[in-house]
Amino acid sequence: MNLTVVGLGPGGGEDLTLRAVRALEECDLLVGYGPYLALLGEEFAHKEKLATGMRREVERCRAAVEAAMDGKRVAVVCSGDPGVYGMAGLLYEVAREYGGAEITVIPGVTAACSGAALLGAPLGADFAVISLSDLLTPWGEIEKRLEAAAGAGLVICLYNPASRGRPDHLRLACEVLLRRLPGETVCGMAKNIGRPGESCRLLTLEELKQAQADMTTTVFVGSPRTLRLGEKMVTPRGYRREG
Repeated sequence: MNLTVVGLGPGGGEDLTLRAVRALEECDLLVGYGPYLALLGEEFAHKEKLATGMRREVERCRAAVEAAMDGKRVAVVCSGDPGVYGMAGLLYEVAREYGGAEITVIPGVTAACSGAALLGAPLGADFAVISLSDLLTPWGEIEKRLEAAAGAGLVICLYNPASRGRPDHLRLACEVLLRRLPGETVCGMAKNIGRPGESCRLLTLEELKQAQADMTTTVFVGSPRTLRLGEKMVTPRGYRREG
């Protein structure tokens, strides 16, 4: 059975690793969420594709495993990294229903890294990545994680900050963070990373509370050590510390 799960990075194209390109070139069938398959552009237009919509992830993995069992070389694609809010874990779970499978995971550049590169160097010290989507995690648990990360002095990277169905989640998250962090805490937003319309900006935590975001936005909340250096967000690692 030849089954691979491939991280496409934030926008495919130049953000694909060489390992990812080779895996995509060698496969017979590409399986994924439609918009993620579209990130591949014309380079892989000749490949057979199987697209499914949101909330059909289990069905997608079953189709991939069954195709691999039939002898096809299958690549399941995800944006970013397949092990960070991606399909790798689910693919392993589903494969167990079929007696298990040898799965190769090809890492990709997750939005925390690619968004940080746009903003400067906000992840220079310890950080936490937290999704604000409560589709799979109760909001109460998300609140606990936000407060714990802020209380521990970590830089916080927020995935899935808002959507049409939950437009207030970023504001609610900021209210939680403001219990532990001052309003002037340096924050950043990166949007459409690696895609047309890519942009980023710096703002304070108080300003972030009123900011507009969507599922194409990755948000960075600085630690007490994070600095604004010109138009860049930087969390010092500590190399210049004296004594």
